Amino acid sequence: MVVLSLFVRGCTLIYVQNKRNLLKCSKYGTVFTTGLALFTTKNELNTKNFMAVPITPLDRLAQRPDDMKTKMEVIIMEIQSEVCKALEKEDTVSFKVDRWERQEGGGGITCVLQNGKVFEKAGVNISVVQGELPPSAVAQMRSRGKKLEDGKLPFFAAGISAVIHPVNPMVPTIHFNYRYFEVQSGNETQWWFGGGTDLTPYYLNVADCIHFHSTLKEACDKHDKSYYPKFKKWCDDYFHVVHRGERRGVGGIFFDDLDTPSKEECLNFVTDCAKAVIPSYIPLVKRHKMANYTKVEREWQLLRRGRYVEFNLIYDRGTKFGLYTPGARYESILMSLPLYAKWEYMNQPPKDSPEEALLEVLRNPREWVETDMNKKQVLQ
Repeated sequence: MVVLSLFVRGCTLIYVQNKRNLLKCSKYGTVFTTGLALFTTKNELNTKNFMAVPITPLDRLAQRPDDMKTKMEVIIMEIQSEVCKALEKEDTVSFKVDRWERQEGGGGITCVLQNGKVFEKAGVNISVVQGELPPSAVAQMRSRGKKLEDGKLPFFAAGISAVIHPVNPMVPTIHFNYRYFEVQSGNETQWWFGGGTDLTPYYLNVADCIHFHSTLKEACDKHDKSYYPKFKKWCDDYFHVVHRGERRGVGGIFFDDLDTPSKEECLNFVTDCAKAVIPSYIPLVKRHKMANYTKVEREWQLLRRGRYVEFNLIYDRGTKFGLYTPGARYESILMSLPLYAKWEYMNQPPKDSPEEALLEVLRNPREWVETDMNKKQVLQ
């Protein structure tokens, strides 16, 4: 109990010390702008800070700056650039930029950093695609309550997806994804937003978890104080590796089919959540990237990455949608997988070990920050 008490006190001290410095990271939250702010008075799109030229032709974007499809594409282009540049500042390797087009309509920009000193593999991908929904996607959407007519269903989707796998086992993996979807069903255009941000540590650090969840909660609370507890639970439930009885990580937020109260308000919420990615994660990278680690800890990291692969290939809806969409670009879809992973038969960590402590949290998700709904459950 004395050791546990010292551990908790130490984590709390680290958290408080770093909390005082978080204002230094607030600059990351100011670099994102709305779609309209990136247009000049002549409706010319300012693309100089993007990783590549947008997928939609510039003249078409300039002709419809108020269209939600334009706004979402411009915002994810800006987010991609800011995230890549923030990650490059922590490493010595730059992102490789791969702009690709899809014969069926649209394309994407895949940015990948591999074999860095800090990040083993970091992928930040945007896609802007249109076409006709495949039957498997229609069935999936109907199972979620979407009322779609029979026959051809034209769709548009724009989103950003990123997975950052670090070298050091003391630095957690982060994943985020934010997207906008439109489907034309008869005379009706159905639209919705979805997304989320989640953290997958290899070794449990309470201060990291508190900081990460606090940052996401702050972004959610700006719009609706019911969002964080609702989307936090959704995240715990979604990232469930059912056959292992474990969550993929310590959660975050996850939501889908968000279509209220309005397009603009949903867009603002999604943008603020995306803005929260860098301040929620970069402080953790700075804190742990130079930490010492052992071969045992590296082996454990590889085993946990195996679980990451299992979830992505067996359960993840986005991966399945991508793989079954005509003209799918498999290299970009499988970008989320780590460079290295390991499977070991019947691995069981020693009792009372740091590895076992992580598994306990993955099997029984915790509440990391206080809300009106969980005041008696935080860190219990």
